[in-house]
Amino acid sequence: MTRPPFEAPTDADVAVVSQQLGRPARGVIGIAARCVCGNPTVVATSPRLPDGTPFPTLYYLSHPGATAALSTLEATGVMTELAATLDDDGVADAYRAAHASYLADRESIEVVPEIAGFSAGGMPDRVKCLHALGAHALAAGPGVNPIGDAALARASWSPERCTCAEPGAARGA
Repeated sequence: MTRPPFEAPTDADVAVVSQQLGRPARGVIGIAARCVCGNPTVVATSPRLPDGTPFPTLYYLSHPGATAALSTLEATGVMTELAATLDDDGVADAYRAAHASYLADRESIEVVPEIAGFSAGGMPDRVKCLHALGAHALAAGPGVNPIGDAALARASWSPERCTCAEPGAARGA
């Protein structure tokens, strides 16, 4: 788990992320969460990409196993179930606090007026993208994002076991 300020990513980190995504990584400013083998799981992306495009998704899930597992949850209707938990005032309050935390993290890096007030994943009132919510939960740690935590708890993937194609590639292992 890592929150701003981030240690600069290594060339090996960026290479692994690019391989994970199947395209060149853009705007990577740090690694917010790692697999137990050391490979990136969540990248921290600049609030403004190198070409000037505003990018609201500070915490971006890059790990293929995590991405696939959360895609499966989305495809099987789990987003609707998790959205229903927002009817509980305690969950809703915690989710709004997660939104505020996300914005504070991003704005500690750079304030981008075009995306002011927008976080990720549907926060603070909807459940829109489990990938973004799971990434936030992995980066911020347990207890910060209740919907991200719940999605990760239901996922077939776990941050506690490596499923990387090249374990330790980011660390030269």
